[in-house]
Amino acid sequence: MKVTLLTFILCIAAFFHSTECRGETTEATDSIEISLLTCEPHPAIYSLYGHTAIRVQNFSTGEDIAVNYGVFDFNTPNFFLRFSLGHTDYCMGVVPFSYFCSEYRNYGSGIIQQVLNLTDAEKEKILAALHENYLPENREYRYNYFYDNCTTRARDILLNNLERELIKPQQADDVKTYRSMIHDYNTDYPWARWGNDILLGFQADRNTTHEERQFLPFNLSNDFDHLELLCPDGSHDKLVNNKFYVVNPGIQEQEKGFPLRPSICALILLALTIVVTTLEFVCKRWFWLYDTILMILTGICGLVLTWMIFSSHPTVNFNLQILVMNPLTLIFAYSVARRACQHKIHWWWKVWTILIVAFLIGRFLQCYAEGMLILALSLLVRCISRGLLKKRLEHR
Repeated sequence: MKVTLLTFILCIAAFFHSTECRGETTEATDSIEISLLTCEPHPAIYSLYGHTAIRVQNFSTGEDIAVNYGVFDFNTPNFFLRFSLGHTDYCMGVVPFSYFCSEYRNYGSGIIQQVLNLTDAEKEKILAALHENYLPENREYRYNYFYDNCTTRARDILLNNLERELIKPQQADDVKTYRSMIHDYNTDYPWARWGNDILLGFQADRNTTHEERQFLPFNLSNDFDHLELLCPDGSHDKLVNNKFYVVNPGIQEQEKGFPLRPSICALILLALTIVVTTLEFVCKRWFWLYDTILMILTGICGLVLTWMIFSSHPTVNFNLQILVMNPLTLIFAYSVARRACQHKIHWWWKVWTILIVAFLIGRFLQCYAEGMLILALSLLVRCISRGLLKKRLEHR
């Protein structure tokens, strides 16, 4: 399938190269139509936000292909490890358009086609750029979810090869962050949303420019509807000539996830913490095992957040949630438990109290994952109660 497209593009590029006048109207360019494809989301975790592709259709030869920049392989060695570090390479993929449609039809996802109003010279440049991109040494690229993904790649191929001036409409000065935009798509998937919010740090909450928001397929599609082109005679042409569903939306089966939301789980933990702490005062005993479990679990999560510090993804490096989910708890868990068995307080409780308070203040700078504030409250209860319990045990 890829060989078929390559042959097609090579033939078209060779034809254009041999054309004496680059801008003259030819039968070849008259028969070619280039469109932006926007695919609706489906429940797979990697497709919750939709997808973008380019359709190239040649009516004279019957060639009809879909070009997209979202090809990856889960079986690549250390895929998830490399993805977390921002070292994942995606690939430009090419399939027959019918195959592309059948895949999304099976998911129950609709595909919107926007036929672009291009001149022959612009079609030539786009085809030449696609040909250049599809060379073996160029087809792979270093993927970045917000800044360089399958949607931004398609946008750049199309818009960077226009010969007419692009006229952008006046944009509303609204506040949208990377986090708030992806929240619009994962509301019905609370644990996927929780996972995103745990990994995303401070920089995901800054306001974005209009162009930065085009990393999401439907943002780009909506913007294309309002773009115009300045013609040599001073008139304006719309970039999108026609828009329609090429695959109608179907019925999607939503996979059942864990039945309890993260906030409910956090409330259960808070209730359990209050019960355990109350029993400690009633029974005049130090339940050090409960603290050890909390420290180990939060420490393991802290290891993940520490790992993200070294990631190439710029929106995950500085994450205030590491103040609560702190990897240092793994180091001090044993000594904290040992001191508790002796009815003594380890200095780590005071340090952790300060970190948790800093985390709560940091809420004004960063949006936290669902349930994280409740978790912080549970840990704060344990931190503060250690000193009070020690005094009670001394006076029994």
